[in-house]
Amino acid sequence: MDISHIRFGLCCIFREQNIKFRSLTAKSLLSLSKKEQFKKLSKICLHNCNSLLEAVKYCNGHGIKSFRILSPLFPRYTHPEIGYYLENLPDLDKIIKIMSSVKEFSKRNDIRLSFHPDQFVVINSPDKTVQKKSIEELEYQGMLAELLGADVINIHVGGKYGNKEKSLEQFVKALELLSEKTRQRLSVENDDINYTILDLQTISKKTHLPIVYDVHHHRCNPDGLSIDQATAICIQTWKRLKKEPYFHISSPKNGWNNEDPKNHNDYISITDFPREWFYVGPFTLDIEAKAKELAIQKLIFDLHSFLGKRE
Repeated sequence: MDISHIRFGLCCIFREQNIKFRSLTAKSLLSLSKKEQFKKLSKICLHNCNSLLEAVKYCNGHGIKSFRILSPLFPRYTHPEIGYYLENLPDLDKIIKIMSSVKEFSKRNDIRLSFHPDQFVVINSPDKTVQKKSIEELEYQGMLAELLGADVINIHVGGKYGNKEKSLEQFVKALELLSEKTRQRLSVENDDINYTILDLQTISKKTHLPIVYDVHHHRCNPDGLSIDQATAICIQTWKRLKKEPYFHISSPKNGWNNEDPKNHNDYISITDFPREWFYVGPFTLDIEAKAKELAIQKLIFDLHSFLGKRE
């Protein structure tokens, strides 16, 4: 028994490594002419793509074989006033070249890339404006995913809006609004408030979307399934697509006895790692901990120590 079957994943940014991604406010851009806006945005997009290449190279050298790309890699891309297209960026040729390098390096070194849109992306919203903005954001990330070679865009179902069954149906219906390049990369994740693995199993059967199993959310929002059962359901949905299953793990900031265990800790407690996961096939595991790369290093060390004591 070992952990060689686990593809550890880093989420978006670093704690200690000097690899930084830049952003800027809409307010700072609105004071500029369109030409100056594009110029400034172009430099930041170029910087962020260079940082992304550094990030995947770091991951490859440190046993991290998955990286979640931060959503605002191209800042304010879908902003209602500032929104732009790739063709507007003066440094586009350089940007595309670096993105191709990220894609080629990741493929050559078997690094899995993904996106996880922010919470404001809610495609099942009854508010058509919110839904439209959510679709635009997903299409933006679908465009980036295609250019970078990311195979997963992971989303939540959204709200219940007073009628859970109707909201699930609205989610399924909203999928028809997405382009093929975006939809084929979608996965859906259980959340810590509204939708459980059992709910997602129903969606997956209808849409063939794979399920990302977040064990922390499952513990916060249980549905009667054991971890073993939920894991098996998740694996089957990825198996249909001949893709590697995807899990998330985190630990509560103030422990499980706290009133609200939803907030994430800096590190993963070894006691929160499901023992069931030692006995399944290869899977990707995003480490959702605030200490980022340090949390991955510590978890790997703790898992080796735990297994060593058992032998």
